[in-house]
Amino acid sequence: MPDEPLLEAKGLERRYGERAALADVSFTLESGKTLGLFGPNGAGKSTLLRVLATLLRPHGGSVRVLGGALPGEAWKVRGRVGYIGHEPLLYRELSGRENLVFHARLFKVPEQRVDELLEAVGMQRRARDPVRELSRGMVQRLSTARALLHDPPLLLLDEPYSGLDPAARELLDPLIGRPSPRTRVLVSHDLDAGAAECDTALGLRAGRQLYLGKPDPAELKRLLFQ
Repeated sequence: MPDEPLLEAKGLERRYGERAALADVSFTLESGKTLGLFGPNGAGKSTLLRVLATLLRPHGGSVRVLGGALPGEAWKVRGRVGYIGHEPLLYRELSGRENLVFHARLFKVPEQRVDELLEAVGMQRRARDPVRELSRGMVQRLSTARALLHDPPLLLLDEPYSGLDPAARELLDPLIGRPSPRTRVLVSHDLDAGAAECDTALGLRAGRQLYLGKPDPAELKRLLFQ
């Protein structure tokens, strides 16, 4: 019997009032693979990521993440997912290190892991500065460290390189990029770069699934942006 997909959605629906943010979205993703989410603004990419992260409840269809059915078994999923969204999920008045120590205690992770990740993302020298004093790129580095603290098997990444200079991108790539062994769902506005990062592409427009298959930037552009 083949292994169960790490992610599986069948007829997924999510609404905001009367507006369908996601309608009849279906896909599977095997362990160690990357699914790329593509589409114009308002397509439903971030909404889908937030459903998979258990931050939003689906309104229809079925979703399984890491063997847990959502929303009923979300408690099984939350501690095994790393999520980088548009909001950094960091306390601005605390230092970067204080933020990571707080999250480490939530996940019962040793403090040594905090120091390892601060070094890995190049933030050890500014670790004791309040988050409110840091640049956008530095905050993004800390968000990456926060998402990796508990060594999650699944990463949900919403434009994770936003605000980063080339040096920072190179620093984070082994942690969240193609070299990472983790299963990933990646939102990207850059069709060429995003397609190079993923094994399967899912194209959304106005909440509807228009493409699922091998990454093809030209076809994604034709279907989603023209």
